[in-house]
Amino acid sequence: MVDSPGSKKNDTGETREELFDLLVPPGVPRTIIGEILKQFDVKLIERKQRLHFANMDGDEREILAFRGTRDAVEKAQDFMFAELKKFIDEK
Repeated sequence: MVDSPGSKKNDTGETREELFDLLVPPGVPRTIIGEILKQFDVKLIERKQRLHFANMDGDEREILAFRGTRDAVEKAQDFMFAELKKFIDEK
């Protein structure tokens, strides 16, 4: 996740809640992504991210992420990892 928790005031003095991103690891099944979008108050976005593994060290790629409040993103993260574990265990 990125960004810091809490709320911030914008230029007009209105308070807004900060949003956080949960990066979606490559290979997550579309069914899991779809379930997260249905069950949690998050949006699916594309985000540039520099990768540092295997033969992509330092390459910048467009990857998917879920964006929402800290609470929503943390719940989506727990759900995603639990569903991925079930998916892997079935194979």
